[in-house]
Amino acid sequence: MSSDDLFGADAELQRLPMQDAEVIFSPNIPLPIDPQTLLMRFVGDVPWRSEKVTVWGKKYDQPRLIAWYGDKGRAYTYSGISLEPLPWTEDLQLLKGVVEQFAGESFNSVLLNYYRDERDSMGFHSDNEPELGPQPTIASVSLGEERTFVFKHKTAKELRPIRLRLPSGSLLVMKGGTQANWKHGIEKETRPCGPRVNLTFRRIAPK
Repeated sequence: MSSDDLFGADAELQRLPMQDAEVIFSPNIPLPIDPQTLLMRFVGDVPWRSEKVTVWGKKYDQPRLIAWYGDKGRAYTYSGISLEPLPWTEDLQLLKGVVEQFAGESFNSVLLNYYRDERDSMGFHSDNEPELGPQPTIASVSLGEERTFVFKHKTAKELRPIRLRLPSGSLLVMKGGTQANWKHGIEKETRPCGPRVNLTFRRIAPK
């Protein structure tokens, strides 16, 4: 199922018809800087990290690069990775302001993911770490190559996976019970594709 299947091609911010979830999508939000310009800045300027994740007690190379920015003291830990925030940049502050307006939430941190080509991916998971709270809001901006975002319900096996194409400049907001009831991921592509940077804004509770 593509975004055009769910809504018209000219749709603005709308809610996806998903059981046990609150997911809002827009294929094109007005960004303060051209998406391609932002992509090139982030690819060239961000101090990207290659990390290993721990899954069921085993370590694996994470199939993408990451960076963590945010307010001072907002550390984040997932899959055995501990991240201390880098200070906000001007570009990230501008993006945060736009995303907060659309999401109706305030954020103090952002995780950047750099998918270099079709071989990079994100395994199925939920953003349910304790520091995110019981019903976190995650607001995701995509820049660069269009990739397919896949949702899978955790318990209702009769529900088919939901596949959503994320074009450059799009915004996906997951809130409410989404993380408790669904997993999400980005699979490898069978076709060659260029770079993509994804920014997931979130709010980390102080420890």
